[in-house]
Amino acid sequence: MDSICASTSIIAHQVFDRKSQSVVCRIPIVEFAGRRVRRSWSLRMVARERKDRVLALAVRAQAAEVTKEAYAFREDRIRIPRGLNDGSDSGSSHGRLWPPANKADDPALHNPLLRQERMGCGWLGVIFEWEGVVVEYDPELEKQAWLALSQEEGKSPPPGFVLKRIEGMKNEQAISEVLCWSRDPSELRRLASRKEEIYQRLNGEFHQFRTGSQEFLGSLINHGIPMAVASTRPRKFLEESMVAVGVEGSFSAIVAAEDVHRGKPDPEMFVYAAQLLSVIPERCIVFGNSNSTVEAAHDAQMKCVAVASKHPVYELGAADLVVRKLDELSIVDLKNLADIDSSEFGSEEPELEME
Repeated sequence: MDSICASTSIIAHQVFDRKSQSVVCRIPIVEFAGRRVRRSWSLRMVARERKDRVLALAVRAQAAEVTKEAYAFREDRIRIPRGLNDGSDSGSSHGRLWPPANKADDPALHNPLLRQERMGCGWLGVIFEWEGVVVEYDPELEKQAWLALSQEEGKSPPPGFVLKRIEGMKNEQAISEVLCWSRDPSELRRLASRKEEIYQRLNGEFHQFRTGSQEFLGSLINHGIPMAVASTRPRKFLEESMVAVGVEGSFSAIVAAEDVHRGKPDPEMFVYAAQLLSVIPERCIVFGNSNSTVEAAHDAQMKCVAVASKHPVYELGAADLVVRKLDELSIVDLKNLADIDSSEFGSEEPELEME
């Protein structure tokens, strides 16, 4: 209000304080006629009185405009955008696609039990690689499949360091960018499909849980933690494997080779899995068994737990946690990994200005 009064006084000063004119207050002539008081006005005084009224109206109009602008400015500063405080966009994808709101609580949930469950574990997400993490995996079968494909196509067999480099890549990506066998799209699809046929023939119908994986998945399901699978295998292979071990329908999302353009170490498939889970990347935990998985997860701003199934523990030191079996972990460990500094809890500190 001080600013409004100051603005009004400035306007009045600008209106009345003119160098060419001077305002002089004159007392009208008063005559006593018996018990009645009569004022006599001259024409000059009447004209001046009208002029003063016009100037006063102008001052009041300008003061009203200044007041409206001041209150409008205050309302703009304190107005809360829709969707940030009414629960219409908290913890869900309604109204915004990506990233979702960084909130553990979801006021849109009217069921107190569901809201409590979300506050417990529903604010974090888990992304699994399938082979070597959830089910058993023999890396030698992958190498044999590539060697058999090279022999069929009359190509020189790839050396060991090349086979190690293409671990986790999509077949098309490995054939075109590393092995350099072809760049024709139709030929790439044919070679990739043939390689998967060879691998599945070598693997047979063998699908078995790794030790501790089934118990860990059951714990995540009991606590309501959303789970996804991200793999460079075809979707058909993943679904058949899930049916074989009896966990079909347990995962909220499945990201297969058909869903992404590139495999590891590109973080594309992990980012897409986080989008399907509607969880921000910083609160996703990736479970993998190679350094390429660790690199992809960190590039996606996610935490990574490495499972030492085909590499020794000391080679996976870049991961946030390294375990030999999944049942070595608890829900508390996952919460500690996914815990991030967030302004919603008042933990954000102001940045210091550098001189």
